[in-house]
Formats: sequence, structure tokens, C-alpha cells
Amino acid sequence: MSKPNGNKTKKTSKRAKPQPATKSEKIIQLLKRRSGATIAELQKATGWQAHSVRGFLSGTLKKRMELNVISEKAEDGERQYRIVEKVDA
Repeated sequence: MSKPNGNKTKKTSKRAKPQPATKSEKIIQLLKRRSGATIAELQKATGWQAHSVRGFLSGTLKKRMELNVISEKAEDGERQYRIVEKVDA
């Protein structure tokens, strides 16, 4: 019989936030940041192509989930997307 190699599993800190379980959760988490996220950041987080990310933003987040997703051009010319709270008029 072989002996266990003695490696111990890492214990996580109580302060550590659990990682999002799905790609949808990852995108929502990135978009809720104050600075939002670029298409490139969302692509890197999900492994999706740019057109898939844009489709998800429009179809799933805006239409199905009814989240208020806005886009703004940053000073460097790159578009930033964010989720903001809806303001009742």
C-alpha cells in the first residue's frame, strides 16, 4: 500500500469571498464594479468572443434580467460597461 503524500489542503480565510460559480455571475460581478468592465475584460473572464459578450449584455442582462447596463467611452477611447441602479422618474 502506498502512503499519502502528506500534502495538506489549503484552508481558506473566513474573509475570502467565494468565487462566482457561473460565467453569468462573473460578468455581473465585473459590471458591478465602480469602473465597470471592457469587452476585453469580459472576454478574458468568460473565454467568449466579443460578439457573444455583447449579445449576453443585450439579450440576457438587459432584456431577460432587466438590469440597467450602461456603456460609456473612457478617456482612452475604450468603451466601459457597468450595471447601475435604475432611477425611478
